[in-house]
Amino acid sequence: MSESVLLSVEEGIATLSFNRAQVFNPMDAEMIVQFRAAAERAERDSGVRAVVLRGEGKAFIAGGDVGLFHRHIAELPETIVRWGREMHFGILALRRMAKPVLASVQGACAGAGFSILCACDLAIAAEDARFSLAYANIGASPDGGSTHFLPRLLGYKKAMELTLLPELFGADVAKHLGLVNWVAPAGELAQHTARIARRLASGPTLAHGEAKRLLQDSPERSIETQMELELMAFARCARTRDLAEGVAAFVEKRKPVFRGE
Repeated sequence: MSESVLLSVEEGIATLSFNRAQVFNPMDAEMIVQFRAAAERAERDSGVRAVVLRGEGKAFIAGGDVGLFHRHIAELPETIVRWGREMHFGILALRRMAKPVLASVQGACAGAGFSILCACDLAIAAEDARFSLAYANIGASPDGGSTHFLPRLLGYKKAMELTLLPELFGADVAKHLGLVNWVAPAGELAQHTARIARRLASGPTLAHGEAKRLLQDSPERSIETQMELELMAFARCARTRDLAEGVAAFVEKRKPVFRGE
């Protein structure tokens, strides 16, 4: 099997790269299986303190492999369920892992790529990136959790607009909508991504994990429940070496050195 997804770990940063650059990284069966495996490996690796998702070549992910859909049209309903569940396990790993996940987007980000973008905690895009939910263009409804994320990120009516009338839009619009946090000059995406990833990886990893859980689950909770969970999370942070270091650094008027422990 070719390496449709590359995974490297360096200085606490796991970089997961979609690697079908010659066709703009559409997701086929091999890529989906390897995406899940790489995401779950990054989740389990205690040395990983931040994760970056990116695409090789000129695109992030240009959706699903529609040519493959065409070749398997007779058995497509069963194929979609099999492949989709595998992809969803990978997306759940991104959401579940107690460490921040950063999408670094260039070129096309469509369909399944758009859904994976929504699943990430933070995102940076090159100024020439282009976005579309795209599913309706081939007569499909969305998957990959996008119908969960988009109403929460954008509100119901905007989510419906992007779903039912999937226009192509640029990085500045994506930032305005809140789908990406930062826009970088096209030739500088890698260096801006690396800067953000290093900052995340050098932060208080356990506290980041607690914050991630609190924020992503908060829409389903009452304020009373949420505040009680905040206290319990803060108390767990209070047992960590990182909090002791952060408090000492504050008192000593120096920059803290967090170890993720």
